[in-house]
Amino acid sequence: MTGLRWTRKTTQKLANWLTANGQRISANTVARLLRNMNFALRTNRKRIESGGKKKVKPEDRDRQFKYINRMRKRFTREGLPIISIDAKKRELVGPFRNSGRTWARKGREVYDHDFPSDSEGIGIPHSIFDTVRNRGSVCIGTSRETPAFAVDHLTRWWRREGKKAYPKSKELLILADCGGSNAARSRVFKWRLHQQLCIPHNIKVTLCHYPPGSSKWNPIEHRMLCQIQNNWAGHPLDSYETILKYCRTTKTSTDLKVTAHLSRKVYEKGERIPDRKMKMLPIERHKTFPAWNYSIPPRPLVQEKM
Repeated sequence: MTGLRWTRKTTQKLANWLTANGQRISANTVARLLRNMNFALRTNRKRIESGGKKKVKPEDRDRQFKYINRMRKRFTREGLPIISIDAKKRELVGPFRNSGRTWARKGREVYDHDFPSDSEGIGIPHSIFDTVRNRGSVCIGTSRETPAFAVDHLTRWWRREGKKAYPKSKELLILADCGGSNAARSRVFKWRLHQQLCIPHNIKVTLCHYPPGSSKWNPIEHRMLCQIQNNWAGHPLDSYETILKYCRTTKTSTDLKVTAHLSRKVYEKGERIPDRKMKMLPIERHKTFPAWNYSIPPRPLVQEKM
């Protein structure tokens, strides 16, 4: 006995090896014996938390979830808007393989390799989900996922949908992940929110970020994005119009409705907000995990004292 607890050998190969060593046995018997000993072909399981020294403690994660729940209850009780935001991975636009299956008489033929040079371009879906009204908005970007891209979509949504749905509201709660274009540490995201949304529309924005490694609990993941992915599963995203069509036609039994538009604006990475400007930003940190929870009121920039 070598202590070996796993192998990629087939049951037939194991049976042949045992037979060659004096134990005559069939592949079916090997399979039955393995099942009786709780052996099976198993996959890797993503259960070991990563992050090194920055790993979030379970009690801190639980505390943040409870805080987000309290904030959602307060905003709901006061009739204030709550939205969940996220951006998904970029999609190659063209006749490329798309995971999933669909009912058809014949499978669609697609490229055998996913070379970006064969594509019409890329599509970056940034999404907003109104948890109160069960309504979604998707902006398909064609350049890069940046904080400027995220804030432009948020501003457009508020101007075209949010303000009409909540005409008397002076506060907005945003639920977001800790990373990506709306990262909790992103200075550009906070600065642009103040400059493009808070000041022009006189609204106070409160951000609550889900802890690292907890993005799947963001409401937009299981109430909207998975529905869109199910809608276009197995269909090649061969044009921007196709992507927009599948977003707009996504519906559920709970009456989810989604709007979608295309943004061909070119966004550049590398934007920086210096310390001097950040000190001028009237940001209000909450007592509970101030790095994850904060509010940006529609007040002018705090001028530095001479």
